[in-house]
Amino acid sequence: MARKKIHEEHENLERWLVSYADFITLLFAFFVVMYAISSVNEGKYRVLSDSIVQAFQEKQSSDKMINMTQKNDSILPGTGKPIGRASPMRPETGRKDTPEAEHMKGIAKDVASAMSTLVQQGQVKVTQSARGITVEINASTLFPSGEATLQPASAQALAAVAKVLSGTDNPIQVEGHTDDQPIKSPVYPSNWELSSARAASVVRLLAEQGVAPSRMVAVGYADNKPLDTNATPDGRARNRRVNVLILNKVGDGQELKLSN
Repeated sequence: MARKKIHEEHENLERWLVSYADFITLLFAFFVVMYAISSVNEGKYRVLSDSIVQAFQEKQSSDKMINMTQKNDSILPGTGKPIGRASPMRPETGRKDTPEAEHMKGIAKDVASAMSTLVQQGQVKVTQSARGITVEINASTLFPSGEATLQPASAQALAAVAKVLSGTDNPIQVEGHTDDQPIKSPVYPSNWELSSARAASVVRLLAEQGVAPSRMVAVGYADNKPLDTNATPDGRARNRRVNVLILNKVGDGQELKLSN
C-alpha cells in the first residue's frame, strides 16, 4: 500500500503583526487614560478660582477693620458707630472740653452772676485759666483803708459767692495783696500782716457761710505781686486787692498744701 505524502508546513512570517497590533492597542489605551487624567474640568476650575479670590478679599477687609479699630478705639467693629455721646467742642480750637473744664466754666458763670453788680462797676473781675478761676476783688470794695474788717455790703456779695462755692469741692486759695505804701500801726506793723489779715477775713466769712474750712487757705503777699505800677494812685488802687482762687481738682493739691 502506498504511503501518503506528508506536506510540510511553511513557517508563518507574519506572526509579529499580531503582537504589534496588541501593542498598538495597549499604547492607544494608555494615551486615552493619560489624556483623561490630565483633562481639566473648566467648571470646577472656576469654582476653585472664585473661592480663592473671595478668601483673599475677606482677609484684606478684616485687616483694614483691625487697623481702623487700633487707630480709633471709640469705633465699634462691625457698625462704624461711635461709642457713647460726643463731648462738646471748643469753638476756638476745635478740641473737646473735658468734664472738669465744663464744671469750672459753670462755677465761673455762677460766681460772676452772684457778683454781677460789682462786676459791672469794675470792682470785681472773674477770669478762668488752666490753674482755675480767679475772682479779683478791689480791696476798697471789701475793707476800709488800712483795715481788715469786711464792710457790710461786700460781706453780702461774698455770702452769695459762698453759696456757689459750698456746692463744689474744689480747693480754694484766698490771697491778700497791698500796694507798696508802708503801714505802721499797733495792729498791722507791716503790709504782710495787713494782707494776711484781709485774706483770713474772707476765708472766715466763707466758712461761716457753709464752705468747708478744710478746702481753704489764706495767703498774704503784701506788695510783692503787683498788677500795676505803684507810681500812680490808680496803679496802687489796683494793686490793693483780694483774689479768691477756685483751683482745679487735678494738679493743685500740692500747691494748696505748700501754701499752708
